[in-house]
Amino acid sequence: MKNIKITITALMALFLFQSCSEDKMDEINKNVNNPADMATRLIITDVMVNSAFTVTGADASFYAGVYSELSAGNHNQMYNAQVRRADPQLSSTYNNGWNNSYRQLRELNIIIDKCTVGEEKGNFQTLGIAQVLKAYNLAILTDLFGDVPYTESGKPGEIFQPKVDKQEAIYLDIFKNLNEGIANLKKTSTYANLLLQDPIYGGDSARWIKAANGLLARYTMRLSLRKADYQGVINYANASFTTADDELKLVSKGVPNPFARFELNRGALSVAKSFYDIMAANGPADARTASFFTKKAGVFRPFDNSKEDVEAQGRYSISALMSEANATYLLSYHELLFLKAEAQARLGLPEAQTTMNAAIKAAYAKKTAVAFTPAQADTYTASIGALTGNALLKKIMVEKHISFYENEGIESYNDIRRLQAMGNGDFIPLVNPKPELFPQRFAYGQSDVASNSNIKDLYGDGSYVYKEKVWWAGGTR
Repeated sequence: MKNIKITITALMALFLFQSCSEDKMDEINKNVNNPADMATRLIITDVMVNSAFTVTGADASFYAGVYSELSAGNHNQMYNAQVRRADPQLSSTYNNGWNNSYRQLRELNIIIDKCTVGEEKGNFQTLGIAQVLKAYNLAILTDLFGDVPYTESGKPGEIFQPKVDKQEAIYLDIFKNLNEGIANLKKTSTYANLLLQDPIYGGDSARWIKAANGLLARYTMRLSLRKADYQGVINYANASFTTADDELKLVSKGVPNPFARFELNRGALSVAKSFYDIMAANGPADARTASFFTKKAGVFRPFDNSKEDVEAQGRYSISALMSEANATYLLSYHELLFLKAEAQARLGLPEAQTTMNAAIKAAYAKKTAVAFTPAQADTYTASIGALTGNALLKKIMVEKHISFYENEGIESYNDIRRLQAMGNGDFIPLVNPKPELFPQRFAYGQSDVASNSNIKDLYGDGSYVYKEKVWWAGGTR
């Protein structure tokens, strides 16, 4: 009997020891550097940085810049995209950008939930910014990929194979988020101003409202084929930026410009001859042509993108504007002015050329490794004769295209597809020798092609990217 009592006591002690050990192990296994819950002011900072660096400025911009011929791909995956060697239709090509976009949308939904029905209800500034950034990230995603999972996405453990939403419906939500974001940014928040947690505007709600109006101008213009509203574009632009200081951009010593970082690391992008030819057509009055690009052994040497030029690193001229200190633009002042100028030109308004000239001067003033003077900008705009009608509209779009060099490739790609759909494809002629393989969209990301049957069925072998336009460009998805 005594032995039985000893055994029971020993077993109880062992049980208690194991229980304590499990509790202790649970405590030890907690990663204090990766908390399960976080204040929205900390999450929003991460989203701002990643929206600029990983969504806007990285892979998507590089590939879009090659397709729109802002740059030429001269090495590795950029060369494969340049010569249309399978990469444009592969799901692995865009997987990083695909995943990064969904990561930002998930975090933004967490912020929005916390600030509407959660523990930070009444935090209107963070809520408004999150809604603006949600609209922005959602637009990047659908503009590049078309119909995508949206309403059922970002619900791990709940919905494993989210349905694919139509781009037309997604755009309704883009506008909804922008308008609600503006409304919330106008409210008095019961929480402290974001200040330094906002690396873009330093907690200035008025400037975020200007940015939201600028995005409304951009996306209203985007839908011109489906529902033209040029006066709306003008109205939104007038409510937006008044100087380059207002631009929606990231400039941070701790976050290098992704174009510069990629080029310095990989040497995979060079000057496209077709882009140089567009600039050279402006004549000697345009000081940018002589200064935008480097030379090789004293000679300007672009990649001839009208053919499959030689794949090589260090062989071709590259951007002379490049610097890790350059801004990463989500929406620039020059883009806003070009949007306004295009809308005015399409309405036949006489002030369109004046607005275009202001846009060109704003593009000249971009802060890069090469600086231009206001006098140089004045000289060039003065050299442009009076233009009207289609000639003026074409000039606006060509100058807008030039202004996007080097790091605004996504918007250049979007413009080219929109112009093609609207019958203005000759405004910015593309010289790639395989026009039938111009990517009308990006291929769905591999992570979803492999795991979501809804995406896998739409993806097929990926060749749809050359055939099916996105909805706003006249397609069905």
